Formats: sequence, structure tokens, C-alpha cells
Amino acid sequence: MPQSGLREVEHEITVSAPATAVYRLLAEVQNWPRIFPPTIYVDHVERTENTERIRIWATANGEAKNWTSRRTLDPEALRIDFRQEVSTPPVASMGGAWITEPLSDTTSRVRLLHDYRAIDDDPASLEWIERAVDNNSRSELAALKTNVELAHASEELTFSFEDTVHIAGSAKDVYDFINEANLWSQRLPHVATVRLEEDTPGLQSLEMDTRAKDGSTHTTKSYRVCLPHERIAYKQVTLPALMTLHTGYWTFEENEGTVAASSQHTVVLNTGNIARILGADASVADAKEYVRTALSTNSRATLGHAKDYAENKG
Repeated sequence: MPQSGLREVEHEITVSAPATAVYRLLAEVQNWPRIFPPTIYVDHVERTENTERIRIWATANGEAKNWTSRRTLDPEALRIDFRQEVSTPPVASMGGAWITEPLSDTTSRVRLLHDYRAIDDDPASLEWIERAVDNNSRSELAALKTNVELAHASEELTFSFEDTVHIAGSAKDVYDFINEANLWSQRLPHVATVRLEEDTPGLQSLEMDTRAKDGSTHTTKSYRVCLPHERIAYKQVTLPALMTLHTGYWTFEENEGTVAASSQHTVVLNTGNIARILGADASVADAKEYVRTALSTNSRATLGHAKDYAENKG
């Protein structure tokens, strides 16, 4: 029996993907930008074999925000328990679990459990929380079904790569160059215009027009999470025609007066546009090579200018 004032509810949905694949996508937080559209970036604050504290950065109504959650992972039972560290009134406490159950080799049931209390066990607050949990759970499970099925189906269309440049300078100077994207139109020849907003320190909205080799310009928008002076992670929200997902991060590792500055990209190809962009005979491999070359060229150019900036900063 639940204790007085504690409510327990359950929602479920059937997903066309194996239970182990669904569990893995939920358990490995680096997947979350792929399966939860609002999620920009997730990292670990603490981690043991089966427990973790994670920080989540996500958008809500077009604004980026972040919070911390504690999770317990049970890969044998395909179960993940979660608990909010700090709940927002009128919620006194909130937790729950994701449970994935195999229905067949290719389908699974995902159950989302919640338990919660209202401050002072107020009946009106309990009713408000119940409505919010019900609405959020239904929409979250529907989005999970759509995006887990897409992520599972697109495993062979998903690829990652990284470029690294070694710089004789400080990590802070290299970080500053990447962080100060508002100055990129002055510092980077391939950037025509930039619009940068940072209402909350470390959470940026970056929109820019970049020039291609043929002189044409295209507009991109990303949300960025800036963690001085180690990492800047981003998720692109306006995508070129050949991608359905593009996330990445810049990292800065300092070692005895040099910095290894890296740019990492993860991409999911949009196969529906390959023929239109690259011609009827183009393959998935051609599209991967084209996208990788385009992204790598821009990353290496940016890292090259960051190198010049950091090495000449006296």
C-alpha cells in the first residue's frame, strides 16, 4: 500500500523495436538528443556501475533550461528508476521508472511509472499534478515510440567522426574563441552573419549564415551548452537537407603547454533527399562522405583560426 498522500500512476505504449535496444537507448544518455527532440545535451555528474546523477539540458517553449536527476539502472530487468533531486512546487517529491518488456523479438512494451506527493498533501495540488503527469506521460511515450523506432531503424544511417588540432596555447584561449561565436563573422571567412543569444550563462542560441565554396549561403540554428573551459556541446535544430539529426561538441584538453582541440559530430542521414541533392546514382556511402567532408571542412577551418588566435595571444 502506498503511504498516505503518495500517488502512483502508470502509462504504457508498444514500440516496434527489440526490448534490449529500447533499454539501451534510454540507459545511454548520449542517445537522448536523438530520441527526445527537446534534449540538447546530457552529461554525468556522478556515476557508479548501476547508479548515476545526470544533468539534462533541454528546451521548453523555445527556451533552454537544465536540471539534475538521479537514476538507478537494472540491465537484467530492463528497468531504470529515476528521482528528481529538487522538485518544483506544488510537487513535494517526484520519481518513477522506465520498464521495458519484450513482446516479441521485434516489439516491446514500455511502461512509465510515476509516484508523487503534493506539498502538504493538498487535494487541489494533487489533482493538478495528476493532470500534468498524465498529459506529459502520454506525449512523452508517443514521442519516445516515434523516435526510438526512428533511431533503431536508422542505426546504419548514423555515424560519428572527430577532427583534432594541436595548439601551442591555453585551453582558455581556444575555448574563448569557440565560445565567442558572436565574433565569428569577423573571425571566420566562411561565416557571413551571426545572431547569438545567451539569456542564461552557458546556454546559447546560435543562428548563423555560412558560405559554401560556390558562394551560396545557408542558415543554421543550434542550441549550445558551454562548460568552461573544457567542452561546448550543441544540437542543430535547423538542418540541411541531407540530415535528420546533427549533434556535436568541441573539447579542449590541455597538457604541458599544448591543447588538443577537437570537434566531434554525430549525424543521421536523410536518405529521402540523397537523389535530389547528389543525383540519382548517389549511394548512402556517397552521402556520408559528402556530409562528413562538408562538416569536417568547416570544423577544421574554425579550429585553424582558433589555433592562430590562441598561439598569437601574447
